[in-house]
Amino acid sequence: MFGIGMPEMIMILAIALVVIGPKRLPDLAKSLGRALGEFKKATRDFKESLEIDEDFKELKDVKKAFEDINQDLREAESSVKAPMDDLNAPSFQETEKARAKDETAETQAKDATAEAKDLPKDAQDPQ
Repeated sequence: MFGIGMPEMIMILAIALVVIGPKRLPDLAKSLGRALGEFKKATRDFKESLEIDEDFKELKDVKKAFEDINQDLREAESSVKAPMDDLNAPSFQETEKARAKDETAETQAKDATAEAKDLPKDAQDPQ
């Protein structure tokens, strides 16, 4: 760990014992232990926040994909709706009514022709 072996650790503890004193050394060690624990906890929380950020980025990508699909669907809907609106337009409806009248007139003319063929020759020629 950091290139410090056992002899170096004993030397550091001996110097700390002389400088700090035997009464305050246990309190200092306890405070140092708590500080290291807090540092590890902060490091772990930071790593978790980075993982959450990565997950959040993935969620943003998924959201963007759904928004793109939604936009494509709206475009498709509008491209289908425009011809449908043309079918409901008054000019189209008028054209359909006129076509229906023409078909009715043609049917009536065919019926009249068929009836005329069924009549005897005398009735057809009034001269």
